[in-house]
Amino acid sequence: MKKLMVLVCVISLSVSLLSGCSSKESDDGKIHLEFFQNKPESVGTFDKLIAKFEKEHPNIDIEQNNVPDSETVLRTRLVKEDVPDILGIGGNATYGDIAEADVFYDFTKDPAVDKVIPNYVQALNQLAGRKKEVNGIPFATNANMVLYNKARFKEMGLQVPETWDELISTAQKIKKAGKIPFYLTLKDAWTGMVPFNSLVANTQGENFFEERETDQATFQKRYGEASEKMLTLLEYGHKDNFGRDYNSGNKAFANGESFMYLQGNWAISSIKAINKNIDIGSFPLPAVNDPEKNKLVSGVDTVLTMSKDNPHKKESLMFIHFLLKAENTRMYMKEQNSFSAVKGVYQDDSALANLNPYFKKQQITGFPEHFFPAGIPIANLLQGFLIQKKEKPFLKKLDREWDKVKARQ
Repeated sequence: MKKLMVLVCVISLSVSLLSGCSSKESDDGKIHLEFFQNKPESVGTFDKLIAKFEKEHPNIDIEQNNVPDSETVLRTRLVKEDVPDILGIGGNATYGDIAEADVFYDFTKDPAVDKVIPNYVQALNQLAGRKKEVNGIPFATNANMVLYNKARFKEMGLQVPETWDELISTAQKIKKAGKIPFYLTLKDAWTGMVPFNSLVANTQGENFFEERETDQATFQKRYGEASEKMLTLLEYGHKDNFGRDYNSGNKAFANGESFMYLQGNWAISSIKAINKNIDIGSFPLPAVNDPEKNKLVSGVDTVLTMSKDNPHKKESLMFIHFLLKAENTRMYMKEQNSFSAVKGVYQDDSALANLNPYFKKQQITGFPEHFFPAGIPIANLLQGFLIQKKEKPFLKKLDREWDKVKARQ
């Protein structure tokens, strides 16, 4: 049913959304390939990598294609059987749906699989219905975290908390001193998902979504602890938690208005653009009281894949393997303030280096929100719960919405 949904749900959309080109050999004797990628902020970095690749392979021309609303455009092109040669897309439910629809190449026996951290491969497989077949190679990753102002922590003699109780104790000390522990930006509903993902991933139990699919688990039984802890975090925000947005939060944290900021690695560039001298540190939000059981929530920001019917598989694989080389993924990671899915490649930025042990030990887990169907507006539901502070209706609604969406599939 999912396969049918992917291929027909956008059949009525205007053909004007279509964009891109098919691989072909032109009069110049080169093989022309389309690289469809979904991150506008990454265009410049990929341009540099493409130029480097083309210099090494002068018979291959890579045309980068980045368009607004890329997921809608991609689904539309699937209806027209116009699949890009190479893709760099988010490792989310859309990727899972398309992979399950048997559109992508089978990388299972490709050496690229052995170059990357297995946890990310497993997460992508789970999104695609826990298939054994590998349909995408994780490239760039991101993570939810607590950003903290090192100078402000030093002023009060604070240590980085490793447990939930230590986190709340730290927040209490800051609040007692008349300062702001966390700068919350809940005017933008999605920002509430940053701490919620960390809390849920570490408290919902193993295989929650697999068990929810088969009615062996419910949100009401498994999401209570995370929901209660979200309400606790609200107590250590500022006076207008729901009146400030993401951009306001970046500015406030950059200017030292709070000691901590619940965000992801993607926020660092914006913060440093406001205050280049700020000394930022980071740590995983400790959801439980056993440091060994606190995992860093990290997901695949960009998964590399290609059409299974690509007429130039060899050349497309060459480009994917090229991107996975340590020096190339390191360049991308540095310019984009991201993490790498390639084994042995770690962040050396002082704001993020403290997280390297979690990647080395593979003490990481995926984003729970990636497993919510598009029909469930989880961020908006969470925002409503945090405003109303009524846990039971929130969890019951999650179960009802989940059952309704699944019943339509």
